[in-house]
Amino acid sequence: MTRNPVATMTEHFGMVEDPRIDRTKLHKLVDIIVIAICAAICGADGWVGVETFGNSKADWLGQFLELPNGIPSHDTFGRVFRCLDPEQFRRSFLSWIQAVAEVTEGQIIALDGKQLRRSHDKELGKDAIHMVSAWATENHLVLGQTKVDEKSNEITALPKLLQVLELRGCIVTVDAIGSQKKIAHTIRAQEGDYVLPVKGNQAGLLEDIRDLFQYAESTDFRDCDYHKTVDKGHGRIEVRECWTISHADYLPYLRNLDKWQDLQTIAMIKAKRQTREETTIEVRYFISSLPSQAERILGAVRTHWGIENGLHWVLDVTFREDDCRIRKGYGAQNFAVLRHIALNLLKQEQTAKCGIKNKRLRAGWDEAYLFKVLTAMN
Repeated sequence: MTRNPVATMTEHFGMVEDPRIDRTKLHKLVDIIVIAICAAICGADGWVGVETFGNSKADWLGQFLELPNGIPSHDTFGRVFRCLDPEQFRRSFLSWIQAVAEVTEGQIIALDGKQLRRSHDKELGKDAIHMVSAWATENHLVLGQTKVDEKSNEITALPKLLQVLELRGCIVTVDAIGSQKKIAHTIRAQEGDYVLPVKGNQAGLLEDIRDLFQYAESTDFRDCDYHKTVDKGHGRIEVRECWTISHADYLPYLRNLDKWQDLQTIAMIKAKRQTREETTIEVRYFISSLPSQAERILGAVRTHWGIENGLHWVLDVTFREDDCRIRKGYGAQNFAVLRHIALNLLKQEQTAKCGIKNKRLRAGWDEAYLFKVLTAMN
């Protein structure tokens, strides 16, 4: 092999401060981190799995890592990651992603939260960890993540995550809890655009938008842009219609319009789902800094839910995140970042025509394929 597959990771994750005192440093911190990343790629879901992987691949790992005292024990992996500064580890992740991944202009970045259900510790009175992640829907990449502080919610975590992302030219979508004036301002300050849902948490704004679309309907939507999609399959038909308004005669009627940074358009989306048994209709409302382009806004709203299938579902089903019982210290938070690193690398490796679960299996069996995964983003 002519190149070191972990050189880029070593460059970025090697900047994390070692939490151990000198006399306990039998293993290099960067070796510990890289082994854990490789193990997470290959199917390890806990520290015993990480050690088992390391021992089975010691000769191969020795081609790229120093391993002065061989492979660390599972206790060593656990102690290091429970003490490792999670903010430094997260920022190293961000540094790595920004160095190796290009987010194209116009791409939709979906932000959403997920709870690590088994990370709670009743004896210590510790609640389960809640992580907010940013997902590039076209690249299928985790761009960053942050932990929601205990006794808080996603509203405080979202601006922290947005501030460290490269958003220029991108469209940011969030769920209803993220429809806040501060979040809209932060997105625009980062030179991105937003499409935000409006629900009961913005009651006055929701009422105003409903009234405006009722008036627009009475005039046959003459000042609206319109787009419609129809999807058929599995015994159902789904019709989605979107109307958008940015007409100057309408928007001044919105309460606190000036407090929503660069708000340019309001949108109404009607989704009709028909099966043999029933027909359901749902109407939702949105605000956006984009111009009145119904097709673009409808596309952004539909694409937002890709984070559920592309990220959260894969973490639950393939990485078994909700079954992980790592709880002590910062261990659960840091292992969540390991999963994101592994998922990014597996998503970007395109030669294997199989799902993430089978890619993990193959990487564990086939060192040449693991090499491909590790260099997929170099």
